[in-house]
Amino acid sequence: MDKNQELKDRRSGSMLGGGEERIKRQHSKGKLTARERITLLLDENSFNEIGQFVEHRSSSFGLEKNKIPGDGVVTGFGRIHGRLIYVFSQDFTVFGGSLSEAHAAKICRIMDLAMQNGAPLIGLNDSGGARIQEGVISLAGYADIFYRNTRASGVIPQISVIMGPCAGGAVYSPALTDFTIMVEDTSYMFVTGPNVVKTVTHEEVSSEDLGGAKAHAEKSGVNHFTVSNDIEALKLVRELITFMPQNMDEMPPSPTKFSFNRSKLDTIKKILPENNSLPYDIRKVVDSVIDDNSFKEIHKDFAKNIVIGFARVEGRTIGVVANQPESLAGVLDIDASRKGARFVRFCDAFNISLLVFEDVPGFLPGTDQEWRGIITHGAKLLYAFSEATVPRITVITRKAYGGAFDVMNSKSIGADLNFAWPTAEIAVMGAKGAAEIIFKREISKANDPKEKWLEKESEYAKMFANPYRAAERGIIDDVILPEETRSKVIAGFKMLENKADVLPRKKHGNIPL
Repeated sequence: MDKNQELKDRRSGSMLGGGEERIKRQHSKGKLTARERITLLLDENSFNEIGQFVEHRSSSFGLEKNKIPGDGVVTGFGRIHGRLIYVFSQDFTVFGGSLSEAHAAKICRIMDLAMQNGAPLIGLNDSGGARIQEGVISLAGYADIFYRNTRASGVIPQISVIMGPCAGGAVYSPALTDFTIMVEDTSYMFVTGPNVVKTVTHEEVSSEDLGGAKAHAEKSGVNHFTVSNDIEALKLVRELITFMPQNMDEMPPSPTKFSFNRSKLDTIKKILPENNSLPYDIRKVVDSVIDDNSFKEIHKDFAKNIVIGFARVEGRTIGVVANQPESLAGVLDIDASRKGARFVRFCDAFNISLLVFEDVPGFLPGTDQEWRGIITHGAKLLYAFSEATVPRITVITRKAYGGAFDVMNSKSIGADLNFAWPTAEIAVMGAKGAAEIIFKREISKANDPKEKWLEKESEYAKMFANPYRAAERGIIDDVILPEETRSKVIAGFKMLENKADVLPRKKHGNIPL
């Protein structure tokens, strides 16, 4: 046989994965193949494959008679919007995408290259888990991947896309990456499946209810984005990459063009209700400050009392963290604290400036929160902001009460600029509760305690529930009109462009986990 023809034949065989029949079965489930996914993810004709002819070396249980080039994962590098990207895509048509020693080695090779060359890593997961026939060798392969995920954390962006099953030990690699995307109805993640759950706890639950996209988006917070199909997932990855730098030593890319509808300067004046106890959507405030159509919300369905996401101001990527008065009055609870802290740490790791919108009445009270560790979890957000060295600006729109005021990027924990609207109320607690404590004896002795209480509440509000006492002490840098917010933020971030802040010398901190 002609040697060139042999190579072409081998390539053709590898491209078929598990064969036409299994490819048809994959398509019948509404799923793309591993190679189709890579084609849609990367710029046209930019993919360069590595390890196309790798095969497993196992001889147990007759595996030596069943070898398929590539061994269930396609690995290589390419471009997204012209930028270097490394990718692995598990092939469910080959051994159910199960991870063998050779399969893991291919992924590790790509991870090593991504680290050495400082470029993002994208994993397209569609696997039945460890290849049982290989036993502990496949488990060691998972550990090799986990180790590299951890070493790469904060060095290069890592994105996991769950496009099929991801169970057992396999779930820990996505958990160690920066963002996880799940596809409705076709993807699921869990440490132990429905059958094991039923055996151990006698609970009956479906794969979808136990570990589907919706469950992890709303309940566990494992899933950052839910999409309807494979194509939408890959489009989302391409969009996310535009907000991120290649690695920790670079700045995020800045598009040369941006737009801002100046009518939003009028809109922002009317967002807050006159009654300060009524809710409003903080997203409207965010939208009125950032570039048009630039907000990409993250974790939209989890811990809705805080809003996080990427945005742009004059074309520059920023990270937005905002209390959401529309949900639980914007209080901080366990889930909101975890959600905010993880995002702040990502932004800080990759030189993404932080813009915080604050309207927080405090931490959520109750035995459930206390017993589940609101103290420790709330401290995570405090720690994340305190440790961050990127430019940080806070805008207080309304309430900023108690310890939550400190936690939400206050000046005392290192914020660079803190602004407040005239509607801001910066105090230890709300006027109603404060009056009840401070003037308790006076109220109890009054002829009309209720009237006296209202009088004292008004007195306290006038004295403390405003931004001026904080401004007098320099805790707030300036009190600004809502319509001035964008210009102040732009000027602030420009001023902070060359900010240099160095953490104390240490191996690493001990974040409250």
